[in-house]
This record gives sequence, structure tokens and C-alpha cells, in this order.
Amino acid sequence: MDDSNRSEFDIKSRQEGIISGLYLVETVFRLVDKKIAFKKFKDEGDEVEIGDILARIQGNSISILTAERTALNFLSHMSGIASATSLMAKKIKNTNTKIMCTRKTTPNLRVFEKFAVLSGGGKNHRFGLFDGILIKDNHIALSGSIKEAIKKAKNSSDKSLKIEVEVDNIDQFQEALENNPDIILLDNFSTSELKKAVEINNDKVLLEASGSVNIENVLDIAMTGVDFISSGWLTHSSPSLDFGLDLKQ
Repeated sequence: MDDSNRSEFDIKSRQEGIISGLYLVETVFRLVDKKIAFKKFKDEGDEVEIGDILARIQGNSISILTAERTALNFLSHMSGIASATSLMAKKIKNTNTKIMCTRKTTPNLRVFEKFAVLSGGGKNHRFGLFDGILIKDNHIALSGSIKEAIKKAKNSSDKSLKIEVEVDNIDQFQEALENNPDIILLDNFSTSELKKAVEINNDKVLLEASGSVNIENVLDIAMTGVDFISSGWLTHSSPSLDFGLDLKQ
């Protein structure tokens, strides 16, 4: 191919879904060749139909084709997460429950994947160990009890950090509730157990349900009255959305 050859391409959607990552697509093309012209026709969080044009790229043909795969990989992955999040969020839109992601993200891609969740109408959980404390089973085992684990967290942490405790059953839930964390995560509770926990809690602390959450059961979980539903599936298993880079004729 002639180094001086210039061309114009459109990024088109081959599936219906929610867009996320266009800002990153533009960045990839500009990193390869700062002279590339990039014009967006869609914004983050927009719905797209099959055949919709998301953006138009003009510039050196070799540069455009060099950036193509990396740019589309980001767009496909992030839009897949946004689309999956949107499906869940729409399922529970008539409840007071919010959809959240987890830290089960691809290494080095967390900031992008969590952005995609926001694009789809979800909420972000903590980004790391620095912006929230989540007491899990191993912390409880090492501390000797839920009470002691919460006490240590309250005594040693930045007071501005929220303290959340993960529990596996109603007995653990009641022990956690007695020690006043900010949030209690109900891990793999049945819907009947979730309803019982909500009743016992009586709006004392925030409640998060997690574990085996999917499109089929998310509404049933939300109807129990929990404040949040967190799903690792959104970032580690949601299917990518298909896009193509087509030469404009």
C-alpha cells in the first residue's frame, strides 16, 4: 500500500446495544497518527441499532488500519459491558435497587470496564483497597469473629472510608448488624433469606446482594428490597458487542 494513500472509514454497529469507549477509540487512532480526523456521531451511553454509524475516520490508510483492531477491541469489550449493565438496570428500573459492578475486572482494564458500567446505567463499587473496606471471610477468620474484624477496621482505617462486611448466612448477618458497619453484603442468599435480612435490618444499614446474579433472577433479587445488587458477570463474562470498520465508498 502506498504510504501517501488516504481514505475515509466509518465505524458501524453490527448489533443493537449501548455504546461505551468511543473516547478511547479516538485516543487509539490519534496515538497511532495525530493527523487522523475523527468525527463522532454517537455519545457514550447512547443506544445503537444494526447499521448505525458511530464515527467517521479520515487520514492515512496505513495508520487507520494499524489502529483498527486495538480500537475496535476496546469498543466491543466496553460496549458489551455497557449493554449487559443496561439490560440489568432496565429489568429493575421500577424498584429502588441499583446495579453495581465488582472488582472482578480484567488486569489493567478496570478503569475502562467500570466506565462502561456507568455508560450502561450502573453504579461503581470501590475501585480498590484504597477507597473502601470490605471485610470478607478470610479477614473474619484471621480476626476471630465478625465483631473483632469490624472493630479492627474502625480503629485502624481512614474514618471517611465506608466499612462493608460480607456474610454467608442469617446468623452472620445478625452479628454484623449488631456491630454497625456501613454496608452488609449478603453473599449467595436465597430470595427468602434476603427478604428476612431486609426485614430484620429495618433500614439500619445499607444492604447489598451478590452471588450468581444474572438477567433471569435480578428482578426477583431487587424485589426483596435490598439497596444494591453487585454482579461480577458484568465485567468478567458479558459478551462483546460487534462493530466493523468499513471503507466509505
